[in-house]
Amino acid sequence: MPHYMTVTEEPPIPITHLITAFKGWPDAGEGASGAIRYFLRKLPARRFAEMDPEEFYDFTQVRPQTSINSAGDRVIRWPANELFYWVSQDRSSGLMFFMGLEPGLRWKTYCRALLEPAQRWGVETVLHLGSLLDAVPHTRGVRVSGSANRPELRQSLEERVVASNYQGPTGITSAVMEACNDRGLQFATIWGHTPHYLHAAPNYRVSYALASNLYRILDMNVSLDELGSAADTFDREVEKAVGDDSQIRSYVHKLEQRYDEAHVVSGGDMPRPEELVQDLEEFLKRQRGSGA
Repeated sequence: MPHYMTVTEEPPIPITHLITAFKGWPDAGEGASGAIRYFLRKLPARRFAEMDPEEFYDFTQVRPQTSINSAGDRVIRWPANELFYWVSQDRSSGLMFFMGLEPGLRWKTYCRALLEPAQRWGVETVLHLGSLLDAVPHTRGVRVSGSANRPELRQSLEERVVASNYQGPTGITSAVMEACNDRGLQFATIWGHTPHYLHAAPNYRVSYALASNLYRILDMNVSLDELGSAADTFDREVEKAVGDDSQIRSYVHKLEQRYDEAHVVSGGDMPRPEELVQDLEEFLKRQRGSGA
């Protein structure tokens, strides 16, 4: 198998847990990548490996970025897929992080290129953080759903998050899960649901919800106060923006009613997002027709 990973140093101890996030479709509002970036900075973690993007992207679809550096030279920034590690001072524990961009090509090869070296470094469990657009109101607690590939891990996860029963078109996360199954690795995924009418990024509120769940699952010794403060500021800014738009306020009120009714009747199953998007479209058409 070709080597797709460039390694600049080796983790000093075996590390059993790998936490992943993928930019792009699985990172609505940068909720997942924002949580990972926070942990990388606060622990702090060291970058030690990077995957070559050449085989995994159509660069006409995911364009590299060009810029001019301080020396006046033009440089290209390619899509990054990077591994980081953190080890406690007494070297008794550690964590591994992966931040990548969802690939457009060769998903199975991509998963092997990530998991094969990770297992050599001691990884036994992969935890994925994701964020997705959903018809949920920003005025309620962040909806967090998830799933796992082992009964004991699934039970532990469902004590904290809503079980996901999604079926349909999927992303790289499912391919990673399948690869983990093939390799005998434990896998769990946690998703923060982002209101689809909010386009602000990063969505610190979703990042904080994901980080809090990961914090509890792994019993991490890192303060989330700074991220919590950013989430509070984000909430205030959203409230101010929504308060200035009567159409969005009316739509949010409708979402709140649907959300609350769903939790009372079914214990948490939300209406399908496409139904609520259709409702929004019809609502806005009526508003325009009435000259509001």
